[in-house]
Amino acid sequence: MRIPFASEKHANIAKQVIDVDRELQPEVVKRTLTVEGNTLVATFTTLTVRLARLTSNAFLENVDLVVRTIGEFGEDAERGAPSTSR
Repeated sequence: MRIPFASEKHANIAKQVIDVDRELQPEVVKRTLTVEGNTLVATFTTLTVRLARLTSNAFLENVDLVVRTIGEFGEDAERGAPSTSR
């Protein structure tokens, strides 16, 4: 899976955040995350198609959360200003 971000910095933030959570079944699901420019690249190896679907869905939910968090707090946090977009 290739997930584009607005910048390489945001892609690296996403990688670092998602990398902290290990797979629940590491013996049957292998995940590799890398960053290529502003793109987060996720590679999965699973034993079944069902596991691939479940793993992909969980990964995309994590990406969605990271993207929304960066959108809400990213630039303001870098400047040290409180977020006002509520």
